[in-house]
Amino acid sequence: QVQLVESGGGLVQAGGSLRLSCAASGGTLSLYSMAWFRQAPGKEREIVTGISRNGGNTYAADSVKGRFTISRDNAKNTAYLQMNSLKPSDTAAYYCAANRNGLVSIRRNDYDYWGQGTQVTVSS
Repeated sequence: QVQLVESGGGLVQAGGSLRLSCAASGGTLSLYSMAWFRQAPGKEREIVTGISRNGGNTYAADSVKGRFTISRDNAKNTAYLQMNSLKPSDTAAYYCAANRNGLVSIRRNDYDYWGQGTQVTVSS
């Protein structure tokens, strides 16, 4: 059973940066594709970025392209989300997720394991 723990969230001013981490235990992260989702109050959980098992394929939602970057360090069993040029509209709880089939997917139901989430708040 893979367990995912996010960290790095917090309060930041618009235009600032944050780096989220997702540490995995109980399994080998290199076997999974990884993704970051986010959920704002009253809204559906949505995909932000995803990366394939070997890092060769990535996906980014239009709303974050050019600002957010997903990466992974399989040796450290950790995935990251670098967020630059943050906007108030990026305010949400951010969740990392792992997919056993190793491919990037934008669908929530394709992900087998989830972290507990970390809050990101961007002030204007």
